[in-house]
Amino acid sequence: MDSLTPAQRSERMSRIKDKNTKPELIVRSLVHRMGYRYRLHGKDLPGRPDMVFAKRCKVIFVHGCFWHRHEGCRLARLPKTRLDFWRPKLDANAERDKDVERRLAELGWKVMIVWECEVKDEAALMPRVKAFLDDTESN
Repeated sequence: MDSLTPAQRSERMSRIKDKNTKPELIVRSLVHRMGYRYRLHGKDLPGRPDMVFAKRCKVIFVHGCFWHRHEGCRLARLPKTRLDFWRPKLDANAERDKDVERRLAELGWKVMIVWECEVKDEAALMPRVKAFLDDTESN
């Protein structure tokens, strides 16, 4: 049973953002400090990527581990209640992510996923982002 009333749950869920999240802001700051420039939330692309590097034909998504089902991550555990609601919802998110990646690839875009749990270690994330953005063989 849920420990919150329906009104409390609704209020709490309404505070969850889909863009400009803390992990996204951290990645944007990191990429900007590295000297790269980008567009935000590419409305003209499938999935509205968080960061668009148009000249490089590359995009970065910053995914929340829970919402996008990061395999093997402790943050991606299922809730203890209402599994009949949560499992299909979260599975659909993961399927949509795969479809978006496929559609972007068909359009010639390279995709990088940065997971919420990876944002905590900027020293490890920085070379990964640099390698992705500087890789000219994939263009």
